[in-house]
Amino acid sequence: MEKHTDNVIDTLQEFTSKPTPDDVVTQPTALCSEVALFRIQLSGDWLYQGSTLSTKFAKLFASILHGIDGEHFLITPVEKVRVEVEDAPLVIVDYVKNDTAPSLMLKSSIGTEHWIADLKRLKLTDFGIYLPLERGLWGKLSRACYYNFVNEFNLSDDQASDA
Repeated sequence: MEKHTDNVIDTLQEFTSKPTPDDVVTQPTALCSEVALFRIQLSGDWLYQGSTLSTKFAKLFASILHGIDGEHFLITPVEKVRVEVEDAPLVIVDYVKNDTAPSLMLKSSIGTEHWIADLKRLKLTDFGIYLPLERGLWGKLSRACYYNFVNEFNLSDDQASDA
């Protein structure tokens, strides 16, 4: 009687192996509706169909929020939902400067944390300071955070135009 254990193990490993990036074909997710179901207010508060969304749900949805060509969407593998944003999708309320590398850890008003390393891409406008985040998003510094940031980094209009 032949021993087929090696073949069975090889076969099982082949079926359970993870696909390589070449095996996975990702299709662009279609937009579910042209109507924005979510809205992010100037204050950073989230609304769903006009009703206030609790912070824990806003934080959850922020993890799948994307900024694409000036528009904002919640994107999952099967759905894409438009989000209306009044100013910036995230309001930054605090930051911690990394002493060992030139980076910042930012904390938003809904409790999400973001790491940025490229401070040269910041936008300084008449309406505030905006920092680039992941997935094409921007975070706007809150008033108190704005003053701390300007004092710490000695920002002026001349420096921002060089960035």
